[in-house]
Amino acid sequence: MTTWWSLAARSAWSRRGTLGLVVLSIALAAALLLSLERLRSDLREGFAQSVSGTDLIVGARTGPVPLMLYAVFRIGGATNNIRMDSLRAIERHRAVAWVVPLSLGDSHRGHPVLGTTTAYFERFRYGDRQPLALREGRPFSGTLDGLYEAVIGAEVADRLGYRLGSRITLSHGTGPIPGAEHADKPFTVVGVLQRTGTPVDRTVHVSLEALEAIHLDWQGGAPIRGAAIAADQARKFDLAPKEVTAALVGLRSRAAVFVVQRFVAGYEDEALMAVLPGVALGELWDVVGIGERALLAMSALVAAVSLAGLVAVVLAGLNERRRELAVLRAVGAAPRHVVGLLLAEGLLVTLAGALLGAAAAFGSIAAAGPWIQSRFGLTLHAGAPTAGQWALFAAVVAAGVVASLVPAWRAYRLSLADGLSPRH
Repeated sequence: MTTWWSLAARSAWSRRGTLGLVVLSIALAAALLLSLERLRSDLREGFAQSVSGTDLIVGARTGPVPLMLYAVFRIGGATNNIRMDSLRAIERHRAVAWVVPLSLGDSHRGHPVLGTTTAYFERFRYGDRQPLALREGRPFSGTLDGLYEAVIGAEVADRLGYRLGSRITLSHGTGPIPGAEHADKPFTVVGVLQRTGTPVDRTVHVSLEALEAIHLDWQGGAPIRGAAIAADQARKFDLAPKEVTAALVGLRSRAAVFVVQRFVAGYEDEALMAVLPGVALGELWDVVGIGERALLAMSALVAAVSLAGLVAVVLAGLNERRRELAVLRAVGAAPRHVVGLLLAEGLLVTLAGALLGAAAAFGSIAAAGPWIQSRFGLTLHAGAPTAGQWALFAAVVAAGVVASLVPAWRAYRLSLADGLSPRH
């Protein structure tokens, strides 16, 4: 057996120029497959951890996916708001530890604006229960003196060039509507959050009272004519919010999650629902995950083309090797030995390409990981291969062996006489 492996290796080495190109193409296909699988796995993990440490998300009665879209990803809008009285009733439940209200609906140059409380910066978690951290500055104070203070995500700061002390104005609604700016009540950036790789990065955070203040002289989505209220005068009004869009809820014990969920669903004064973030995110990934499957399919197509190249190269060289194979038959090699020789060559070429591709994939992830983390907030793990990567690696090698069956079967059918007297 060792002799045949040695013979296969020497035979492949004698044609190293041609087979080297095949090895390179298989390496590129394997690197693409393994890199995309790692990216897919880490993206899915990051997606599932867009919010962590929150036991329930409460909103108006709708579906779990729409609720997650606007409460976590700031996409779309709520069909109805939640009354603050209802949130206070939920907060008084014996199993509830904390409630963080969220108010959405405004924007700043295409970025969503989130109204919340200072507890948001203490309670919100992402990833593996990582807390929010400030790159510079501080959270908004949440007091009347600091009414017009804003904390922006890293993407907002980097894309728009904002820093501490920058003045920004909010717009009514989530799209560019002429005349919908709250230009009379500008905000000052007092904090910039570190990049998280979540929707927090593209969000402008202000207090709930600030959102009430900028809408005092608005009604029905438009400013009230002749009723403009100056920024300083707004502080004299009652700015306690009456409604919010959704809320994050933390429990004293995870065991009580279904008890509180039933309490919210059965709340008589308002039609509400509470969803488990992990379950809802899983449903949402099933909806948006078609992109990952398309990328994986394209990578598989590249791998198939590379293996087809292996078959083509071996078949093209088979006529030139007829005399070599005939000599092997003449010295006593059985047809199965010829088949085994070609299969061994195909396995060696495929294995070399797959190993080279794996090294390239892990090397590129290790090298580009820190840059991707700092630039996009995506954490790529350069550790041990995942189960999916092992499966893809094995699939590439197995496909190479299967592809080698074609020239091996062709060689099997070559007769000794045909090999000694090749046609010209």
